[in-house]
Amino acid sequence: MDAANEESVHRVVTLVRPGLLPMELGIVHRLFGTAVGDHDRPLYSVVTCAPEPGELTTDADFTVNVAHGPEALESADTVLVPAAIEDYGPQERGRLAEPVRRALERVPAGARVASICTGSFVLAAAGLLAGRRATTHWKSCDELRTLYPEVDIDPDVLYTDDGGVLTSAGVAAGIDLCLHMIRSDYGADVANTVARRTVVPPHREGGQAQYIEQPVPEPGGSSTSAARDYALGHLGDPLSLEDLAREASTSVRTLSRRFIHETGTTPMRWLAGQRLQLARQMLERTDEPVDRIAARAGFGTGTAMRQHFREVLGVSPRAYRSTFRGTQ
Repeated sequence: MDAANEESVHRVVTLVRPGLLPMELGIVHRLFGTAVGDHDRPLYSVVTCAPEPGELTTDADFTVNVAHGPEALESADTVLVPAAIEDYGPQERGRLAEPVRRALERVPAGARVASICTGSFVLAAAGLLAGRRATTHWKSCDELRTLYPEVDIDPDVLYTDDGGVLTSAGVAAGIDLCLHMIRSDYGADVANTVARRTVVPPHREGGQAQYIEQPVPEPGGSSTSAARDYALGHLGDPLSLEDLAREASTSVRTLSRRFIHETGTTPMRWLAGQRLQLARQMLERTDEPVDRIAARAGFGTGTAMRQHFREVLGVSPRAYRSTFRGTQ
């Protein structure tokens, strides 16, 4: 990449610590590194740095040599802070290694800052989560809440995005987090292409509650897949719990219980999320008026869709379209 193109791309800098988790570091490089625009132009440059560059230990049987020091953070547009082994032990409020604290002080004002898994303890200790909604791995949510009561901890989501400060749940939720940032920066088409190339879902519904008790469905257990498949094919139709239960050949009560177990959310919340995703894609890809999109996505009226957009995304459909298509 020549110098001119390198300056024009979004710069992502990952701040790692001794005892880093290689998978979390790999997620950042893989997802942001494969996001491309027209003519396969890279949309991001990805750099790894450490408070003290050199050979770093990992939670595996190999080390990682980090060439860049904290000065790399000074030109970051987005900063990622993954977890490290030290996060797994008992935490203390405000505990932050001095080299890490000094490194974070180099982050430019206005840069987006995000954590993966228990990297959230670093952001909290640095005061970056105060007054914000955040999450972390479900095993650590209670500890994070106890140590930092000024942070609004949500244990039942895969990631949070609050005013340019983002957090994710467990290791794999880092994938959801990075795809969300790519989608926010460049739209659903780019994020979906990255997800397809990486062979991961472009968007997972529900929260991490679905993974706490029973990660794998019982052999021979019933599934809500038939109801979900039917709903996806009829998003523009008025759908009730009874309709979905009929497709799953079960009762409404059983469907609701299975839905929460499999997706981490209720049937109607899942349905609303699917309708919102369809509406977002149509706003990004078509010139159809809002009222027509609202009807096709199952919101009924443009007014209902506008209200839903404001509640979930904090913007109007028109403003959303303008962001991703440059229209007014």
